Amino acid sequence: MELNIDFFRINHRKISPQAGKILIAQPGLMDQYFKRSIIILVEHNEKGTVGFVLNRMLDFNLTELLPDFPELNAQISIGGPVSPNSIHFIHTLGDLIPDTVQVSDGLYWSGSLDAVKSLIISGKITNKHIRFFVGYSGWSKGQLDRELTENSWVVSELDVVKIMTGKDDMWVKTVSQLGPKYKSWTIYPENPSLN
Repeated sequence: MELNIDFFRINHRKISPQAGKILIAQPGLMDQYFKRSIIILVEHNEKGTVGFVLNRMLDFNLTELLPDFPELNAQISIGGPVSPNSIHFIHTLGDLIPDTVQVSDGLYWSGSLDAVKSLIISGKITNKHIRFFVGYSGWSKGQLDRELTENSWVVSELDVVKIMTGKDDMWVKTVSQLGPKYKSWTIYPENPSLN
């Protein structure tokens, strides 16, 4: 007799994807960009979805990526596989940065890079206020909904401080906060073929 048991399939509390929510990759998602990733969604509408991977840190200085920028010890992450030659940022400074888009309470996306430079020079921006991404994660119309139906992701919430300070170990910590039924996710081997 063959058992049909999927220990990693969990009936999640259904939260709709929207700007300001996070996506948590389920442990079997093996894509190089999205394996054990946490993604902040900055846009979700009828045209598609945009977000940034929070826990794929790069060991670069901002001035290595943007040579004309003032020195700032900001976090830089791989945002995703789309437009890998582009730089994006999220921040907590609101309208201090013109042309910004509010993502959720206290979290903003994009804005004037010239204003960011001026605010860094004047000492009004620290690494706690802003984080940068190389590339982004994008889904076309209906694509994310299909992936949610396939249980590739869990939609959840995360406070702005954790969004702004998340590191490489963020996946395990965030999954653990979902509750005890997710314990099996945290012990799932990163490479099941080596088990």
